[in-house]
Amino acid sequence: MGLYIETRIRTDLDQLWTHTQDPAHHQRWDLRFTEIEPLPRAHGEPQRFRYATRVLPFLAVSGTGVSAGEKERPDGTRTSALRFASPHPLSLLAEGSGYWRYVPDGDGVRFLTGYDYRTRWGRLGAFADRRLFRPLMGWATAWSFDRLRLWLERGITPERALRNWLLELLARAAVIAVSATALADDASALRLLGPFAASTAYLCPLLLAVALCAALCAAPLPGTPAARRCLRRPPTRACAPRLLDTLETPR
Repeated sequence: MGLYIETRIRTDLDQLWTHTQDPAHHQRWDLRFTEIEPLPRAHGEPQRFRYATRVLPFLAVSGTGVSAGEKERPDGTRTSALRFASPHPLSLLAEGSGYWRYVPDGDGVRFLTGYDYRTRWGRLGAFADRRLFRPLMGWATAWSFDRLRLWLERGITPERALRNWLLELLARAAVIAVSATALADDASALRLLGPFAASTAYLCPLLLAVALCAALCAAPLPGTPAARRCLRRPPTRACAPRLLDTLETPR
């Protein structure tokens, strides 16, 4: 699988399974999907679903998928596998496959995914995927996993986590803008010090540099989802589950 993301969540295995397998829960925390709608199925058949991702306020890219899960395994782990495809002409992803693994680990669960896909648009699509889309997909998956962790561990809903992230992003952007402007303009820097400008002017560049570095490099707040908290490379060689071989790519 081309992309790998892993996190550890201090939660019950059944609760994690519900929040990832129930489409109503899944679409709330996963940044990659705006809508997930289960489709009717006969008894014993894999679950088919329709998904949509809103890329612009007036544009949504849709596709279909098929998934199956193994809830009871001899080693105590659980597995879910899926295949998906999008006929939408504006979708860079033509088709793909992936899996989720749930590995009990002490008082929590190691939740990990591996997935890959085939692009369209020929060489242009391959270039756009390698330079932009694939890194973005990896970040979005890791960010979503951490948002799910905050939901299950701290009770921070996905909607609130998104607001926290946006507010922190705006605060960092404001500090960066003010600090960079003040460093480039000595008069602006002195105005920030107000009545203390004369006695502390020599400290101003240092303080601004510290503020700029903090805005750029400081760790996110505990209640803010962050992709950096997730593992992006498998600790050992990762293999797709055999369950994936039982699924056909939807058409």
